[in-house]
Amino acid sequence: MRIAIADDHELFRRGLVSLIHSHADWTVVAEAENGEQAIRVVERTQPDIAILDLIMPGAFDGLEAAREMMKLTPKPRILVLTMHASRQLVHDLLEVGVRGYVMKADAGRHLITAIETLMEGKLFFTTTVCEILLEGFLEKPSTTRAANSITRRETDVLRLLAGGSSNKEIATQLDISLRTVETHRANIMHKLQLHSLTDLVRYAVKHKIVE
Repeated sequence: MRIAIADDHELFRRGLVSLIHSHADWTVVAEAENGEQAIRVVERTQPDIAILDLIMPGAFDGLEAAREMMKLTPKPRILVLTMHASRQLVHDLLEVGVRGYVMKADAGRHLITAIETLMEGKLFFTTTVCEILLEGFLEKPSTTRAANSITRRETDVLRLLAGGSSNKEIATQLDISLRTVETHRANIMHKLQLHSLTDLVRYAVKHKIVE
């Protein structure tokens, strides 16, 4: 089985490669550290499985990268492996064609099973993700409450992101670490139920955070 991995954290990728290579018949044919690279290497190597993180630097996050990959021929089976989840996000990923969703905290226990399940043509979602989906039947998320929960620093990050600044540029401008910027970005996307940089820009313009 041929597998491609896209995650911007090299140490985590190394761990995934080691775990995958513990299976005698599996091999990692490509790695990428952002969405643009992921699309290119998947198109070039045509893996059976593409494992994607959701929050990656650059113009293409995991959702946008998955959407582009589903336009390729042949299409890879896409497995999302991330720290982030929301009902709308899981729904959007399903609509795009993602076949599996595993939280990073569950990777050690479930990644191998997830890959095997996808190769059988089935869907795989860990218990945490299933619970998030089921909660949607019990309550309706409030956009107003979510917007009010955004902190002043998150608003600063939102404004800069919507204005076209990269994570590194934001870290420099706000004098914070790159990891802190990534955390703020993930929190913003989660709180506002946004799922791509395009959604974020639209939100910022609609609410007059940027012109």
